[in-house]
Order: sequence, then structure tokens, then C-alpha cells
Amino acid sequence: MTKITLTGHIMVPHQDLNQVQQALPEHMKLTQEEKGCLTFTVSQNVHNPLRFDVYEEFIDQAAFDLHQARVKASYWGQVTHNVERFYSVSQGE
Repeated sequence: MTKITLTGHIMVPHQDLNQVQQALPEHMKLTQEEKGCLTFTVSQNVHNPLRFDVYEEFIDQAAFDLHQARVKASYWGQVTHNVERFYSVSQGE
């Protein structure tokens, strides 16, 4: 198995900030409970409240793909529809 790591950040439009902040705890809980999730953190940037820093690790590509599919079909996916994503995905041991 090859671990998948995603690093980066999202930029939330000001008009969506409150809804994203309210939905984030449940999104984090559901993701951390996913089979194959090793690490998942999303934190609001101290210097720019519209930026949320993201770090994810999954045991393999299949677990990562399942996570991506779940997110797209979730409430979080709806709430973050207008969010700009700046991610880097890498494979490693």
C-alpha cells in the first residue's frame, strides 16, 4: 500500500465563511472516522480568516478516492461549492 498525502489550503468566499465554519466540525469528524484515514486536519489561518489550511493522509489511493467521493456527495461538498482549493497530492510510504 502506498500512503496518499494531501497538503494545501482552501480560500472561502466571505459570504460563505459562517456556513463553512459551522459545517467544519462535522466534516472533520466524519472524515476522521473513515476507514483508511490516518490523519485529517483543517484549521483556520490565524492571519487570514478566509484561508483554511488542510492536511490529509490516507492509507492508499482507494481510501483517498472513497473520501473524495463521499465529500462530493456530502453537506460539506454543498457548503464549499464556491471555495477555491489549492492542493498538492503525493504518494509515499
